[in-house]
Amino acid sequence: MTQSAALTPEQVQRYSRHIIMDQVGSKGQRKLLESKVLIVGAGGLGSPSAVYLALAGVGTIGIVDFDVVDISNLQRQILHQHDDIGRPKVQSAKTTINAYNPDTIVNIHETPLTSENAMEIIAQYDIIVNGVDNFPTRYLVNDASYMLNKPLVDGSILMFDGQATVYLPGQGCYRCLFPTPPPPGAVPNCSEAGVLGAMTGLVGSIQATETLKLLLGIGESLVSRLLLIDALSMDFRTVKIRQNPSCPLCGAEPTVTELIDYDQFCGFTPASSSTLLG
Repeated sequence: MTQSAALTPEQVQRYSRHIIMDQVGSKGQRKLLESKVLIVGAGGLGSPSAVYLALAGVGTIGIVDFDVVDISNLQRQILHQHDDIGRPKVQSAKTTINAYNPDTIVNIHETPLTSENAMEIIAQYDIIVNGVDNFPTRYLVNDASYMLNKPLVDGSILMFDGQATVYLPGQGCYRCLFPTPPPPGAVPNCSEAGVLGAMTGLVGSIQATETLKLLLGIGESLVSRLLLIDALSMDFRTVKIRQNPSCPLCGAEPTVTELIDYDQFCGFTPASSSTLLG
């Protein structure tokens, strides 16, 4: 068994507030430095997740996105700044993450996540963080993560509302909660209904916290629980969610055994679902 490399004097200083915590310590910090996390979408949720995971010392962060920075993104997407307008989001994200922590390895995947490449990309990482809100990609990330036995830290936002949960293989998945997608247009996305910019920071930070807990093996995660946030009333509540024995992916008799055409499954044309939102 390979022994973890000792922390450098600079790392001891950088992560000192972690190291003095009994739940982390130097052993836990070394574990974070050796971890690999994939963030799907360098948008509203992916931005705070990526920043806080890098600050925490996660050694390798992968970013999947194929969009470019638009001025409308700057209301909430803290990975990007005004001078980044027109720049590919993955490149802007890498610059920002390394500005915070130059030791973090940032793998950029400047491509749409598809049934053809999802398994190869996701297989490289320990934990997957979902930061998109279009349904084809959500089902794709869920299915690929389950098939590869990867924990999935999921979040979503709209206007003043937010949700977060954790899916662990064998303990339920996104399809248990939503067996079939809604008809196209039935549920608005952020570009249609809007979102309070600060909501992305709130939910994205929760996703980062859940990811760190899983990597460290501490605390009680949001697995089998859905956190619901109403920012207008500042009400937080959790509801229990259970694995569906009839789930087509993780149930007793699965019918989804390989990745499918998710645009077709969700009733979208490829062009209508191609944007990574958030």
